[in-house]
Amino acid sequence: DQRHRPAVQQVGGAFGRQRHRHVATLNPCAARHSAGLAQTQSVEGLEFVGLRGRQTAHPVDDRYRVGTAHTHPAAGLDGLPETFLARRGNVESGELNITAGEATILYLLPDVVARFSAAHPGIRVRFHNVPGREGLRLLREDEVDFAVGSFREVPDDMSYQPIHAYDQTLITPLDHPLAGRVEVTLADISAYEFILPPRGLNTLSMVELAFQAQDLNLNVRLEAGGWAVIKRYVEMGLGISIVSGICLTADDKLSSLSLNRYFPRRTYGVAMRRGKFLTPQAKRFIEFIDPNFFAPDTDPGDI
Repeated sequence: DQRHRPAVQQVGGAFGRQRHRHVATLNPCAARHSAGLAQTQSVEGLEFVGLRGRQTAHPVDDRYRVGTAHTHPAAGLDGLPETFLARRGNVESGELNITAGEATILYLLPDVVARFSAAHPGIRVRFHNVPGREGLRLLREDEVDFAVGSFREVPDDMSYQPIHAYDQTLITPLDHPLAGRVEVTLADISAYEFILPPRGLNTLSMVELAFQAQDLNLNVRLEAGGWAVIKRYVEMGLGISIVSGICLTADDKLSSLSLNRYFPRRTYGVAMRRGKFLTPQAKRFIEFIDPNFFAPDTDPGDI
């Protein structure tokens, strides 16, 4: 059976019902996918805000922020009650702003969000669904608490701690000539048409460089944004693709094969601005991603 079984390694280290609204800023496509996930996982009141406007009409209020090294001294006053309660083991209110890409929101974080929501129903979670570079800009400007995703290049003013690693994987239709092969070369793959993310994104650049290094042509038939879209078009027989294993599930009607021989594993983790003071809510959410993230022998600031 060549259907994908996600090849994932945890580099560092359930769903219940949610009584308060959680807000996610997503593009329209991701909003629809995530809304479906929310229904599947029985998370009530999860609100998605698309880049073109709010998907529901409910207001968002009661924001709490704790000051950072680059904000006005008074900016942290609203967060003092939360900090006090957190030190007493009671983190039950406030708002958490996280930037993450579509793949991270759709495939890596649903379980984390639902477990966090069940444990802390009074904390509002707001996702800002933007590409990696835009997410780092939001971090730098203190618009978000931290970022979750895959970062190949990390600026000096940021720290990044990988938590999971996934194979770069060739996916084909089940009846494709390459389906079922135990090994393929880039030369084998180059004979077929590709469906890949748009130019300028990490995946296409990485694949192009690998093919150029072997003097091979990369025949891109379609450029499509989002792993869910790419997987669907591959299933339809419109081409083959190379994707991060994060997006592959047992339900996919695809044949898959790891390409670790040609591409490095892709890590996903947490990025933070150096010197930023994390709110108790942010720390608690990160601990739901990796319980050992703040262990004494792991200092994200030194990575």
